[in-house]
Amino acid sequence: MRLQNNVAVVTGAASGMGKAIAILYAKEGANVVVSDINLDAANSTVKEIQSNGGEAIAVMANVAKEEDIQNLIDTAVSKYGTLDILVNNAGIMDNFEPAGDVEDDQWERIFAINTTSVMRATRKALPIFLEKQKGVIVNVASAGGLYGARAGAAYTASKHAVVGFTKNTGFMYAKQGIRCNAIAPGAVETNISSSMTNINKFGAGRTQPGMGVNPRIGKSEDIANVALFLASDESSFVNGTVFTADAGWTAY
Repeated sequence: MRLQNNVAVVTGAASGMGKAIAILYAKEGANVVVSDINLDAANSTVKEIQSNGGEAIAVMANVAKEEDIQNLIDTAVSKYGTLDILVNNAGIMDNFEPAGDVEDDQWERIFAINTTSVMRATRKALPIFLEKQKGVIVNVASAGGLYGARAGAAYTASKHAVVGFTKNTGFMYAKQGIRCNAIAPGAVETNISSSMTNINKFGAGRTQPGMGVNPRIGKSEDIANVALFLASDESSFVNGTVFTADAGWTAY
């Protein structure tokens, strides 16, 4: 078991990639704190983990709220004694709005969930990692954090910020035994589209041509396998970088 006796917090773990990561981490021996704004669904993830002999608890957290992130990490430490792995997975899409159509409240909401939460959770976890000179952070970015036409302006900017934050954090704390990497998934079958409410026709139309060169849609489990590698000692020499997992979509 590659994560035996590790304690992992996974945000947005009630569904999609976060759920797959939480389940796989538990299968590999980690004690998993399943965090999501939907507590009932988070509890379902926990039950699935427990039914397979794993250990997990659910914690309700709206990652856009500082107090919820504080409580999430504090609860993990209170329950399991420490924290070893932080997976910042929670995120939402925009509606493909180009810059001229972005509204302030939408911009601020997307950045609060996709970007500011990553900083706050990392900031909260770092004292724990620094004390024992060891820790792993895995951020879920996006192909939209590497290129300009996978979403609208707000989502694209928010995920580019996650990539920059990942690289800075990985470099800054490399000598303290802390690693910080990101995954940039391509198109994956999840329910993130449920956060989209009113698709911008112009913006969506501009991004559409690139969709035709996408080799295939991925599964949440495909991303979980990458997250497992990045959390394990097998990736001990991997730090401050971004793993693209998109079946070759961005290679075109």
